[in-house]
Parts: sequence; structure tokens; C-alpha cells
Amino acid sequence: MSLDYNTLESIEDYVTCLRGTYITGRSRDNYARKFYMERLYFLVKDNEEKFYIALAKDLNKSRADTLASEISPVLEECIYFLKNYDKLIKNKRVKTRLAVNMTDTAFIRREALGVVLIISTWNFPLQLSLVPLVGALAAGNCVVLKLSEVSAHTSALITELLPKYMDASVCRVVNGGVIETQHLLKQKFDHIFYTGNFHVGKSVMVAAAQHLTPVTLELGGKSPAIVTEDADMQIVANRIAYGKFFNAGQTCVGVDYVFVHKSRHDEFIKEIQKTLKKWYGSDPQKSKDYCRIVNQRHFDRLMSIINHRQTGQVVVGGQSDRDDRYIAPTVITNVRFHDTSLMTDEIFGPILPVITYNDIEEPMGLISKHEPALALYIFTKKKSLINQVLSFTKSGGVTINDTLLHQTGKFYLLLNFTKD
Repeated sequence: MSLDYNTLESIEDYVTCLRGTYITGRSRDNYARKFYMERLYFLVKDNEEKFYIALAKDLNKSRADTLASEISPVLEECIYFLKNYDKLIKNKRVKTRLAVNMTDTAFIRREALGVVLIISTWNFPLQLSLVPLVGALAAGNCVVLKLSEVSAHTSALITELLPKYMDASVCRVVNGGVIETQHLLKQKFDHIFYTGNFHVGKSVMVAAAQHLTPVTLELGGKSPAIVTEDADMQIVANRIAYGKFFNAGQTCVGVDYVFVHKSRHDEFIKEIQKTLKKWYGSDPQKSKDYCRIVNQRHFDRLMSIINHRQTGQVVVGGQSDRDDRYIAPTVITNVRFHDTSLMTDEIFGPILPVITYNDIEEPMGLISKHEPALALYIFTKKKSLINQVLSFTKSGGVTINDTLLHQTGKFYLLLNFTKD
């Protein structure tokens, strides 16, 4: 399916129209904001079945995965802002510091930013488009929503539905490729929210700097997992398999690679083999629960990573089908950290490099050689080891003895400590 791309002139018209709306104050009206959140809720709820179909076409997502990772997050975001709206918009009273202001009353006032740009991405094309849109509209902004041209079916559906549910003078959808996006970034916005990779993120920052526009960048990275000697290997295998192969590894906070203590390596491989067979059967290509690579360009990139690796052996998976955009859940063991194919850039696919270590200081030192990861996962029963790793590594979020959960609750999970 192909998307109808916007003309460059229409992009300029959209931004001008939204700027005019914002000046009138229509988007900041309290009743209007709540109404927009309700409309977004029903946009998804009324068309749930259509989203199941679109996401299956784009990524072969199962109904369960689509409900959990795409539909529910948007509905829950709408409900949260509707329930908490009156509290969230209240001015916050703050205590003055200087003696000259002792008799004054000071507040932090909650105000909209203006006209904002949201650039979405393709791996969770519904969630990563509409969740930030909910917050932006709840705050009283006017929004240009740039959808991903890669997840064409889902983007086409959102493009069709948004004008039916939303006020076009408050929210506009833009579709296009590199040329349209570059032209969009030349326009003046009051904030830019971008989800995607480092390379495009740098371009977004450069463009934003021309207007001194503040940006929020939600980028990926090589998110490691560390499995210590005392971990329960069956639980570890289940949870790392989920954190790696959910959405066929196309998850920004997914496990990118794993350090396993040398004494537990063989057990880890055995358990993850059992887990994958239990979940996806002997032939994952036939499983209705296993996603596909989003397009053949990304398929070719991932196969190149496997075929041009300098170290390691494929011990699980490795099968592929380009026409079906299928790459089996693949585990590569005996990988070296200096492997430029496997260990330089984020993999963003169903390929799991396994690196062994003898002492916990080894993975901590190697992790520090990369840029701070978006996520870090630690599997251990010892609180002292957790504190040691947290003290010497940096990451956007941490989950202990599980994967992905910090994304849902802004917390890290502490399970099964021993007293040491």
C-alpha cells in the first residue's frame, strides 16, 4: 500500500493554519482539550478492528501484541489525561527564596507551548503517533503529526481517521519521505518531538537550532542485559527472549545483546532454545505470534549484520525468507565486543549476540565504551551486584530481573534478593 505524500506547499499551509488557530486560543480552551482527548479515545476504540488489520499487514503483529503494545497504551493515555486533567493544569505554588520576596506569592503557571511537531516512527506506528499527540493536545497545543511512510497501512488508516474525529484547525497529518520531512523541519515550531534513530535525530536537532526550537528526542541504542552467576536461568531465558524477540526485535528498549557469566553460558543457550520452541514452535515462520521485518531494506540490513560478523556462531535460528520479510529468532554465541558488525550500531531486529564474562567488572567496563543505552537489564538475586552495576553504568532506564517493564511504569523492578 502506498501513501499519498503531501506537497511542500500544503505543509507550509498547515503550519500557517495551526499558528492562526493557536493565536485565537481555541486549542487552549479547557472544554475543547477534554473533547479532543475523548475524540482520540473513540478514534481508536471505534476502529479497533481496522487497526488490527493494518498492523498485521505492516508488521504481522498478532491481535494480542497489537492490543498490548498499540491500542491499550493510547486508550490508557486518553483516560489518564481525562481523569487527571483538572489537577494537571493547576498552577503550582512555590516558596520564594529571597528575603525581598517573603511577602510575595509565586506560582509556576502551566501554559501551552504553541504549534508543535510530532515525528512518529514505524515500529509501533499507532502508539508512537497517538500517545504523544494526546499529551500535546491536552496541554493546549496545535499539532502537526508526521507519520512514518514505512508502516504505510497504519499511517494511511490514521490519515483517513484523524480528520473525521479531530478539528483540522488544531491537528494536521503530514505524510512523506525525506524531502517532505526536511521541508517540514524548515518551518518554525515551538517544540519538536521525534522518535527514531540517532542519525535522523542529529538532523532534527540541526534543523531545530535554526529557530532555537526545543526538542525531545526518543532514540534507541545498544541496550545490554547482564546475567550473573546466581540468576535463575529458566526465568532469565523467558524474559530475555521476550525483551529481544517481541515485535521481531524492532523495539527501541529491546535487549540488544547479553552478557552471560561463563559458567552459565551453556545453560542459558539450552533454556532460550526451549523457550523459543515453546512460544513459536519448531518453525517460527508458521507462528501467528511472530512478527515480520517491516520492509526488505531493513531485512537486507539485518542479514548483512549476520553475514558480515567477524566473530560468533549461530546456535539458534538463522533462517530467513526475503519475500516474507522473515528472519528467525537468532542467537549468536561466542561474540567478541569488538565485532564491528554485531556490536557497533543498534541491531533493531531478532538477532541476539551473547558475550561471556568471568567477573562483573568486565561487562561494566565494556558497556561504558558505548554511548549510554536507552535501557539496561540486570538479572541477579544480589542487591550488592545491582548497586555496583548501577553505580558504574549509565542508561535511560533500568529493569531488574525482567525486561521492558520500566517503559510502562517509570520504575525498575527488584526481585528475589539474597541477603549479602
